[in-house]
Amino acid sequence: MENKKNILARTYFAYMLLCVFALSIVYRIVIIQFYEGDVWRAKAQASTIKLVEMDALRGNIFDANGALLATSLPYYEVAIDINTPGITDKVFKSNRDSLAYLLSRLFEDKSEREYLSLLNKARKTKDRYVVLKRNVSYKELQTLKTFPILRKGKRGGLVTLQTNRRERPFQGLAGRTIGMARKGIKPVGLEGAFDSVLSGVSGRRLMQKIAGDVWRPINDENEVEPKDGSDLYTTIDINLQDVASSALLRTLVQNNASHGCAILMEVKTGEIKAIANLSRQDSSVYTESFNYAIGYPSEPGSTFKLASMLALIDEYGVSLDEKVDVGNGECRYFDKVVRDAHAPETSVLSVQRIFETSSNVGVSKLITKYYSKNPQQFVDKLNSFRLNQQLGLAIPGEGIPRIPQTRTKYWSGVTLPQLSYGYESLITPLQTLTLYNAVANNGKMVKPRFVKAISRNGRVIKTYGTEVLSEKIVKDQTIVKAKLLLEGVVENGSGKNLNISAFKVGGKTGTAVIAKQGRFGKGKTAYGEAGNRIYQASFVGYFPADHPLYSCIVVINSPSNGVYYGAAVAGPVFKEIAEKVYSGSLNCIEPVNTKKSIITQFPLIGRVQKEELQYVSSYFGIVPSALQQKSTDGENAINESPFLQDTDRITAQLKRGLMPDLMGLSAKDALYILENNGVEVKLTGMGIVKKQSIQAGQKFEKGNSITLTLG
Repeated sequence: MENKKNILARTYFAYMLLCVFALSIVYRIVIIQFYEGDVWRAKAQASTIKLVEMDALRGNIFDANGALLATSLPYYEVAIDINTPGITDKVFKSNRDSLAYLLSRLFEDKSEREYLSLLNKARKTKDRYVVLKRNVSYKELQTLKTFPILRKGKRGGLVTLQTNRRERPFQGLAGRTIGMARKGIKPVGLEGAFDSVLSGVSGRRLMQKIAGDVWRPINDENEVEPKDGSDLYTTIDINLQDVASSALLRTLVQNNASHGCAILMEVKTGEIKAIANLSRQDSSVYTESFNYAIGYPSEPGSTFKLASMLALIDEYGVSLDEKVDVGNGECRYFDKVVRDAHAPETSVLSVQRIFETSSNVGVSKLITKYYSKNPQQFVDKLNSFRLNQQLGLAIPGEGIPRIPQTRTKYWSGVTLPQLSYGYESLITPLQTLTLYNAVANNGKMVKPRFVKAISRNGRVIKTYGTEVLSEKIVKDQTIVKAKLLLEGVVENGSGKNLNISAFKVGGKTGTAVIAKQGRFGKGKTAYGEAGNRIYQASFVGYFPADHPLYSCIVVINSPSNGVYYGAAVAGPVFKEIAEKVYSGSLNCIEPVNTKKSIITQFPLIGRVQKEELQYVSSYFGIVPSALQQKSTDGENAINESPFLQDTDRITAQLKRGLMPDLMGLSAKDALYILENNGVEVKLTGMGIVKKQSIQAGQKFEKGNSITLTLG
């Protein structure tokens, strides 16, 4: 009996516990539903809805003539909500087959059956977001919007999400200079330097999380519209860029070279018109993977001799006729033997011939003669040419130059003579070109420039002008002598194989043995043993020499087919660029006649409207009245009667049903007049009307056919 009471007590206690637990659940439901509901709903919504940044349309990059170098094209992620209320079972079943067929034809990535299966499955599982295709072009999207169901837009379940993709219409041309800008990656070229200008301001769009990590836009429109980026107008001329890149590529392939660069700059403004950088990826493929022109300082070799000559002439007034004993083309400085590439023509050479034949011995002897007691004076002069500092370019990645200073550990007893002919220094190709450009510009050194203007919505908001780095790097008489030296190289020296006859060129060849490692690092610099050396060939100069418009440098690294001299390897690239630029530029060609008009009388012409001929006469400064004569019908006409007639009178005759005199009219004018009056015209021959099948004054009707014989 007592056991039954205990069982009943325990049962009652358990029952009460269950009631209390049930009541607490009900209590929590009431509290959550009516008192905390808004809070929990907000938390739930916060975890499934968020504002997502939408990138603005990135600004375009144009060349100097308005050709697109880089642009952003819209691409779309296209999805369908096949269970939207607007798609009834009847609509779905009657249109799903044709929709699947059209999707298969448009995208060509799935069969009609696969698309149909995708749609049926989504309908069955109540899936509200099914991705049909990513990276859909704008043109494909417009076609998609005409398809069954989807043509209803949002009511038809169509969901689109736009992304922008950067495209380069000219692909690799000037690739490293155009550059790129991506998050987490070091900025490159103009894209990187002007990222804040090009990128614009991002917008925002409300997105909802629907399954897993899939987000879909809630609304068709953005909550905050993005503001598109501004456009950038560069100094690059894509036509000249193509010339430079093509010429450089041919030479790299021909000489099996490692890499190379070519730069074309406008003398007066410093505008970079072309900049090509190509490096070998495998045995035959070259791409723009590094900007050697601005980012790769190396020992320039003999092109540096211009800086040495400028210093000698400017500070000591050295004559171009001064004689130097070069012996057999070999001399010694401590443990360093300096040799010329070729034996000298005589043991004694003038300064002019030393430069023309690129004698290392001659230049080093001149520099040591004048600067050995005060080498810092020479270094200071080089520094005044800005060879020891960066140019401060608009694009990132500029290499750091190096001119050895006398008070550092890098200076030794052989540094001065070695420095004089282009060793123990580090200079980028663009820095070398800037110095030569200053000589071409009569001593004024201008900063190389890549950008002309920034534009927004078709309106220029900022322009970039020429920046002068130095008004006069040397005296005027020094420039005169320097130009004689440079022109002599091409006419009588190491650059004479350029064989440019149409115009004169001033320039300098360069051949350097490049250090394999070190380059001012720890220990001695390794230049390699004979037969195992790395060569760098270069040519730098300006044209036309009598009134320089362009300067250009070409540098070829590691030519491997046994030819490595600057004139033979880099010279042909310079020549091709110079000749094509010269032949295609109106600035390079003098006008044949500077008079206002070279027309004194009109040639014999076909029939034209009187007003048109009067306008042309006035434009060329010919008095129309001097050409007026009475025509056969008594009206004033310009030129002789058979060759001019008022179109008003011709039209009036046609309206009366009379065929006018068409003799002397051009085929274009005859067609225009007759066909506008309902006459079918057949033409034979070429030229002006010599014969007409319906004679002048003869009656005709609309729809009649006339044959005109031209001659």
